[in-house]
Amino acid sequence: MSIDSSARIDPKAEIDFDVTIGPWTIVGPNVQIGSGTVIDSHVMIRANTKIGKDNRIFQFSSVGEDPADKKFEGEQTWLEIGDRNVLREGSNLHRGTGFGGGLTRVGNDNLLMPYVHIAHDCIVGNNTIFANNVGISGHVEVDDWAILGGYAGVNQFLKIGAHAMVGGVTHIDHDVPAYMIVSGQPAQVRAVNTIGLERRGFDKPTIKQLRAAFKVIYMRGHSLQDAIAQLNIMREDCEALQLLIDSLESSTKGIHR
Repeated sequence: MSIDSSARIDPKAEIDFDVTIGPWTIVGPNVQIGSGTVIDSHVMIRANTKIGKDNRIFQFSSVGEDPADKKFEGEQTWLEIGDRNVLREGSNLHRGTGFGGGLTRVGNDNLLMPYVHIAHDCIVGNNTIFANNVGISGHVEVDDWAILGGYAGVNQFLKIGAHAMVGGVTHIDHDVPAYMIVSGQPAQVRAVNTIGLERRGFDKPTIKQLRAAFKVIYMRGHSLQDAIAQLNIMREDCEALQLLIDSLESSTKGIHR
């Protein structure tokens, strides 16, 4: 364990033997930090935070802070961060609220670039990328492999589907279905995230079917329910469509369309 002499560690914190903590960092009560994690200088880990293995948290990040929500009244809530995440400088992640289930969770292998904000009660999956200054409001869900471009903002209680991509400086005020690219002011669904899928090993027949599904949803004039019915038929030849169907059926705020 390497803890700089200027760091302040609460007696109730639990820190694995090979964690590195830099100068002037503060670790509060009920914080757990897993092995191999490196925390740079001037980081605040407020309280009630579980951090997994092999994470890197850069300088001036604020982790496990009280939620910025008027309904929060000091109840015991938590932030959980998985393994192998990178939180670049100035990132800030808030704990959950009692109203929202008491937990903010970030999965594994995520990259948060400088000054990203993840608000209370958000659930972030695995292998996501949040570019500089992305902000997601409370109760947002971001599924695996999603990418959010710089300065993108997401309204509360929304969902960003798996493998979706949100363009920079885009305001998201509806759910984003899996696999789709959304960009512009106002935000519009542009296409299937073909390049991202190719990089992740999706084969050409699968991508072709996903593009056909895009046309069913966005170019044929179908109601959403009729489009889902069509996709359920197409799913017999393309297992990857199930993820898209699930993201459509689970939307409670309506999708960008």
